[in-house]
Amino acid sequence: MPEEYRNIYKAARRAAGFTQERAAELLEISVRSLADYETGQRTPPNDVVEDMVDCYDYQRLAYQHLKETNALAGRIIPTVQERSLMESAVRLYNRLNRFSASHSVERLLEIAEDGRIDQEERADFDAIVAELKALVQCGMELDLCRE
Repeated sequence: MPEEYRNIYKAARRAAGFTQERAAELLEISVRSLADYETGQRTPPNDVVEDMVDCYDYQRLAYQHLKETNALAGRIIPTVQERSLMESAVRLYNRLNRFSASHSVERLLEIAEDGRIDQEERADFDAIVAELKALVQCGMELDLCRE
């Protein structure tokens, strides 16, 4: 990746076609602040990143920012791939079908019936949670197709 595109904030601004001056004006921040964010001198606060997402029309920046700046968010937010609308929709459809065909909802309800997860249920529960996380990832990737 070329040096000028290593910074997610700079890459998003450039992809939107804005100069630093124009972006700073639209974001109602100083050019100096924007430059600091784009050189890694400072990390923009979440409200500024939210404005960047809206201004640049680039939802992916929200995911990238949270994963890179918040360790906890980085652990729970799945890594999303850039995919076409068709690929994202087909992946989601296929995963939903597999989830349904494996009777995972029924098994989850069996496990949850007594309000606890027994040792013999743990592997099934973990597999179901992994399937659900994959569905969430597919949904997030589909969400990014709006860009």
